[in-house]
Amino acid sequence: MAQNAVVTAGTRGIGAEVARELVRRGYTVTVVGRDAVHGQEAARRMGGARFVQADLSALAEVRALGERLAAEGPLQLLVNNVGGMWSERWETADGIEASFAVNHLSPTVLTEALLDALRAGGPSRVVDVTSSSIGTLTGPPAYDDVEPDEYYGMAVSGRAKLAHLAYTLDLAGRLRGTGVSVFAADPGAAATPNAAEMTPEILPPALRPHWQQILDLQRPAAEAARTVVFAATDSSLADRTGVVLDPECRPSDALTGAITPDLLAASQALTERVLKDTL
Repeated sequence: MAQNAVVTAGTRGIGAEVARELVRRGYTVTVVGRDAVHGQEAARRMGGARFVQADLSALAEVRALGERLAAEGPLQLLVNNVGGMWSERWETADGIEASFAVNHLSPTVLTEALLDALRAGGPSRVVDVTSSSIGTLTGPPAYDDVEPDEYYGMAVSGRAKLAHLAYTLDLAGRLRGTGVSVFAADPGAAATPNAAEMTPEILPPALRPHWQQILDLQRPAAEAARTVVFAATDSSLADRTGVVLDPECRPSDALTGAITPDLLAASQALTERVLKDTL
């Protein structure tokens, strides 16, 4: 039986490396991206992936994408690779701060739209790409609003990724026993197109003297993709769910310490409010 996989933001960087490896392993792969010309060429170079165009920062497009993919039938793998961090604040077409929209709301909307297809395709997996930027947070963030008072791209991204990691682990519990396993994979710092656009202003002022040290930690995208591929395919995870994998493919709780019932409830309430107002 064909193993159908969807990889978001799968036309460059870590996502492209994940998609390429899945094709090599025999999956029928759909990659999602915003640029049609670039996306079609990237999919062709992967040796048989299909490209589907969607702006993953626009939540109505994400919901429509999910409905389209769900109508195609059972799905065995969803890799929510979409994400990013930016030196300068920007808003999506929905008027939402981009880090929260792209790193958390977008993969939430897509995953929820595809749950029936994933159940039908079981055993299946959801792999959410998380981020060590969570580790830069100085304490548990509040989720009273979409964004904090100050904008520093790495911290804002970490706050959004933490909200999504809380969602990921909660989803694992919700889906336990359904045939759908849920994992989070931290690829670590990687030399990606998004990373190439970053400047020291992405950091709080106190950390900017360490900018070069941070750059030196970056690994090639193909190397960083390994933990995502491991979460998506490795047989050792067949009977497990709710596992967070570090950049060396090891189970880790390094990013989960701030996740409490109160934090989950606050992030869920904010997510529901924003989605209700947007969709």
